[in-house]
Amino acid sequence: MFHLHNSLSYYLYPLPVDMRKSFYTLSGIVKNDMAQDVRDGAVFIFVNRKGTIMKILHMEYAGMVIYHKKLESGRFKLPGFDENTVSLTINWQDLATMIQSVKPIKKRLKRKQY
Repeated sequence: MFHLHNSLSYYLYPLPVDMRKSFYTLSGIVKNDMAQDVRDGAVFIFVNRKGTIMKILHMEYAGMVIYHKKLESGRFKLPGFDENTVSLTINWQDLATMIQSVKPIKKRLKRKQY
C-alpha cells in the first residue's frame, strides 16, 4: 500500500547516492548527513548521479519501506539548491513534480563509417 501523502514532511538528499544502498545505509545517510531520524515518520528522497533512479525511504506503522523508481529514459528534474546543502525540505507537490517532470535525454545518433 502506498502511504505517502500531503501531510508528511519530505526531505531530498541533493548529493548523488549509490543505489545499491538499502534500508540501513540509507538510514545512516539520514542520521549522519541529514541530521534527521528516519523513525520520526518523515520521507527521505535519494537520487543517483545520473538522475535516473530514485529511492524513497519512509518509516510506516509496520516498518521501513523503500519505494524505488528506475527510469527507462529521461532524468528526474530536481529543484535548485545551494552546493553546500545536505538536506532540502520539499513538499508532496514538489515530489510529484520531480516524478512527473522527467527531462528527456537527448541521444546522439552515431554516424555510419563507410
